[in-house]
Amino acid sequence: MQQEKNIKIDIRHVNIFARDVKILKDLNFEVNSNQILGIIGPAGSGKTTFLRSLNRMNELETGWRIDGQILLDGKDIYDSELDVNSLRKRVGIVFALPVALPMSIYENIVYGLRLSGVSDKKRLDEIVEKSLSAAFLWDEVKDRLSLSGLRLSGGQQQRLCLARVLAMEPDVILLDEPCSGLDPISTTWIEDALTELKKKYTIILVTNNTMQAARVADMTAFFLMGELIEIGLTKQIFTAPVKKETSDYITGRFG
Repeated sequence: MQQEKNIKIDIRHVNIFARDVKILKDLNFEVNSNQILGIIGPAGSGKTTFLRSLNRMNELETGWRIDGQILLDGKDIYDSELDVNSLRKRVGIVFALPVALPMSIYENIVYGLRLSGVSDKKRLDEIVEKSLSAAFLWDEVKDRLSLSGLRLSGGQQQRLCLARVLAMEPDVILLDEPCSGLDPISTTWIEDALTELKKKYTIILVTNNTMQAARVADMTAFFLMGELIEIGLTKQIFTAPVKKETSDYITGRFG
């Protein structure tokens, strides 16, 4: 049995609706600190909707609502008194397509920090180097920080986006198919970074690449048609799944 002190995120009877259509159905599971949870499943399973619920990004769309509780460090993130902006600093997200800002590499990293009131140049410099290093990008860009982020390759831009999230010093990092448009080498850089980052952060990775989940995730959850079919240690999910649906998906019989 998992010790409660290790639980970072606790999902309790969560149902998510979009215009009265139930997208996710009675989710119940826990995510431990300093682990990578991989979420797999065919398109339309609700993986991205779930991910966006963890920093309340679904609220940016109309006709959306949630039942149940999502607890972060034991506190309900949908509590009416909780500050959403503070939550989104604690729970950062990297999207499938790199969203580099039309400004220098340096300013991409410090953009959120400046908005938060950080102005000390020495402090910003330290955070830029630390964040780019953690995203495995520092050595490639340290001599050209004034270069536009848009001039970087796709893989570099994705690591830049990861570094921008890290600069805000979050507790949790969400990744929505971060390698879907990347070449194998860039994918390896991202995966190596995640393996190192879990020492400090809790990471949830939505991926359509089951082998990516097998390579980097400590735990894996299989979603199908809005339901959590199975969750367990990644090795168990990929070698001895309990549910036939999980086995069928992993072996390519559907999805």
